[in-house]
Amino acid sequence: MDPLFANGIDLAVVLIVVLKVVVTFVFLLVGVLMMIWFERKIISDMQNRIGPNRAGPWGLLQSLADGIKIFFKEDLLPEQADPPVFRLAPYLSTVTAFAAFAVIPIGGTISIAGHKTFLQLADPPVGVLFLLAMSSIAVYGVMLAGWSSGSKYPLLGSVRASAQMISYEAAMGLSVAAVVLAAGSLSTHAIVVDQAHRGPGGILPNWNVITLGGIPFFIYLVAATAEINRPPFDLVEAEQELVGGFFTEYSSVRFALFYLAEFMNTITVSAVAVTLFFGGPSGPVYSFLPRTLWPILWFFLKLLVFLFAYVWLRASVPRFRYDQLMDLGWKRLIPAALFWLLLIAAIQVGRDQGWNPTLVLGVGVVAGLAVLGALALAMRTSRLRADDDDTWPVEASR
Repeated sequence: MDPLFANGIDLAVVLIVVLKVVVTFVFLLVGVLMMIWFERKIISDMQNRIGPNRAGPWGLLQSLADGIKIFFKEDLLPEQADPPVFRLAPYLSTVTAFAAFAVIPIGGTISIAGHKTFLQLADPPVGVLFLLAMSSIAVYGVMLAGWSSGSKYPLLGSVRASAQMISYEAAMGLSVAAVVLAAGSLSTHAIVVDQAHRGPGGILPNWNVITLGGIPFFIYLVAATAEINRPPFDLVEAEQELVGGFFTEYSSVRFALFYLAEFMNTITVSAVAVTLFFGGPSGPVYSFLPRTLWPILWFFLKLLVFLFAYVWLRASVPRFRYDQLMDLGWKRLIPAALFWLLLIAAIQVGRDQGWNPTLVLGVGVVAGLAVLGALALAMRTSRLRADDDDTWPVEASR
């Protein structure tokens, strides 16, 4: 007997898991095609252009046509490249984006063949850690792509992209830690359930974006945007400086995989934001639709808002300089995220110990402002010293 079924696992359960894997994969592929079309149409409307309108109704099949075309392009392998690593890198970027979406709940509980299951591919007890692990592994795809190409421009692009992704990983991890601290669980499903009931005053929802003060959400949004290389942080492919970034030497299907990973990551980080800060699929239920459809509908409506926001950013905000990007991550976001995490921890401990919440909040804010003020003074002193060092040779020559 197969050891899988000898341990009491029903064949129907295995088939349900396989079905959920296929549905999730197809959803992400179709979602990427629709996201590309959506982005092109929205930006064209904002810029008073038409956008895709030839392939299919309203140009809906344009992304599919572009995908088919790129599969027939010549697949190039640079002479100085490391072939195994060069071929592996695009898959590392794509698989991690798909795997991260696996722990996102997109609905409630449904029944299939007599088995109740969540509308979620997997709900591990350490789902949040799994999300952070997948985002960390994605850095390897970028770094290995540039290193294995055997060319200096992709190498420079990969080093720059890796530094950017690692820098913002810290701020994003601290903002997510605030959500875990408030929910008391690493399970994404448990975090959604914790936000499902009424919040402050019995009027507002119990979303983490409200209960945590909004700061962790803002930090997560900025850090996630920088980590997936979306504008205005798309410095990994700054054409004026790095030709095409870490994937300069890629073509055909492998180039398409990097393109696929970028848009899949946009969908994934938006879904993570909806899950961690906006209650996931939770929302009011009305009688004119079946109860099982409302959670799915709320999830996709929230997701659509985030995707539109990313398109809006791309159309309206100019690209940062690299020094501005790194200053924002290390000197602004990381200290702010750490301060807010410690403040939330102090409030949680004070609640458990029965301390005065107003006093805890006041002391925490004063201490945090003092530390941030000292940090700002240190950065200002460092900047003045750097300016003095720059002007010293000129003054000496006079």
